[in-house]
Amino acid sequence: MGNTAIKLQAKPNNDDVFIVIDPYKTDTGTFVRSATAHLALYTRGAEESITISGEPFVLETAGEIESKDILVNAVAGDEPGKQVLRIDCEQISLGHLGLIKKPLNESQVSALSGVDVLFVPVGGADTYDPEEAVKAINELEPRIVIPMAYQSDVSPKSLPVNNFLREMGAANIEPEKKVIIRKKDLPQEDTKVIVLVKE
Repeated sequence: MGNTAIKLQAKPNNDDVFIVIDPYKTDTGTFVRSATAHLALYTRGAEESITISGEPFVLETAGEIESKDILVNAVAGDEPGKQVLRIDCEQISLGHLGLIKKPLNESQVSALSGVDVLFVPVGGADTYDPEEAVKAINELEPRIVIPMAYQSDVSPKSLPVNNFLREMGAANIEPEKKVIIRKKDLPQEDTKVIVLVKE
């Protein structure tokens, strides 16, 4: 959705569950004004959030919750009031680093090590640049990496995603509008990079 905002749809027990992560209002560019979700997760508190309808379970501080058969573990981030997230659902684990600036610490690595999918900020400015992002990826060894917080209309001062793709040696990747990830389809050898188009 732009910057660190991600919309997920899971289907535990054949029920659609919608999750939004970091749906923050923006000063520039286009961004949805409201969203419907069962879970609303935040890496920097919920103060600047857009309107979330549907009576979602909200997690905006460090802690662990289970809702709708989805387990979320929020671990203290690199500054007070910030968190990194681990989400487990349908035998797949996802990590979301928010706008992290400092190298991962021991508790963050412990919570996120070996996640299947990692959402990592790559745009520099107020978060990891491509080189720092690759260091975090190498520490956590995810099977799929999805870059976020790169240059778009809501983050005009951030670096373009191509800088990160070059750093990862994955230059010729076509952005996708949405991606479906199944446990059986996870890559077993090399880390796969997926770029999502901002909606």
